[in-house]
Amino acid sequence: MTKTRKILTGSIIGIAGLFSGSMYITKRNNTGSQRDIKPFFQHKAPYVFSHRGGMQARPESTQLAFDHSTEMGLTGFETDIRITKDEQVVVFHDATVDRTTNGTGYVADHTLAELQQLDAGYRFTDINGHKPFQAHPQAKIITMDALLQQYPDQLVNIDIKDHPDSYEGQIAPSRLYEVIKRNNAESRVLVTSFYKEQITRFTALNQERKIAIGASQAEVTEGILKCYSGLGHLYRGQADTFQMPTVYKGLTLTQRKLIAWLNKQNIAPGFYGVNNVDQMVDLVAMGVHTIVTDRPKVGKQFLNFYHQ
Repeated sequence: MTKTRKILTGSIIGIAGLFSGSMYITKRNNTGSQRDIKPFFQHKAPYVFSHRGGMQARPESTQLAFDHSTEMGLTGFETDIRITKDEQVVVFHDATVDRTTNGTGYVADHTLAELQQLDAGYRFTDINGHKPFQAHPQAKIITMDALLQQYPDQLVNIDIKDHPDSYEGQIAPSRLYEVIKRNNAESRVLVTSFYKEQITRFTALNQERKIAIGASQAEVTEGILKCYSGLGHLYRGQADTFQMPTVYKGLTLTQRKLIAWLNKQNIAPGFYGVNNVDQMVDLVAMGVHTIVTDRPKVGKQFLNFYHQ
């Protein structure tokens, strides 16, 4: 192994903690791969998803954010789920409500009714330092049922956040699966998690294999290491997509070799935290399938440019 490859491999190992399985491809090539392309990935690419509905533009994970994202014409939403005290599936990122609402404590210690009394626009600050959405009636915590029902034409990427060893984490995959089935949403959701165990649990429920699955931290790490070590042909992961940041600790991850390898495997390459049009154009030109942005207006500008 060359010195350069040793350095690169060492850096990639460090990347593992930042990956939380999820995202995409521009041009899927079946040659040399038996991996099926799930219905979720059979729409016209590229996909542009709003991160938690577009967290720089509206209070994250609220109807305000999801409405704004939809108005901008994006492909869908990147979301997260938590389990409430009464075992409901809510669209929420953090383990606690402190950062984004006027409440305190763990999501798991509140019932759905209690959570829906909180002001999820309370702490949102716009670029001018103002708080325009405090006490807004649509700045509320919502359920995954409500999200799927209110936005039937949007694709939804769902990240299971509860730790697999917690009670909430143990039931999260099955509760989410029930929500998806109840809303006949198998073809328009992608389920992922940072935790390999959560992906394994959900996959055990997903017997018909209709629901797209993202890669866990472990699977992303394995795939990247095998790609760069020349052992990509030995990769046997089950994920339909990888989710990655564009840069980690100075190491650029948007490299043609990795993107091309993922596409060849029918694994959709995707990147999050992409908030300017030029970068979106460059990524799609390299073969990236899905972009996740905090700024839906920027996503709209890119799509207008791409489709003109």
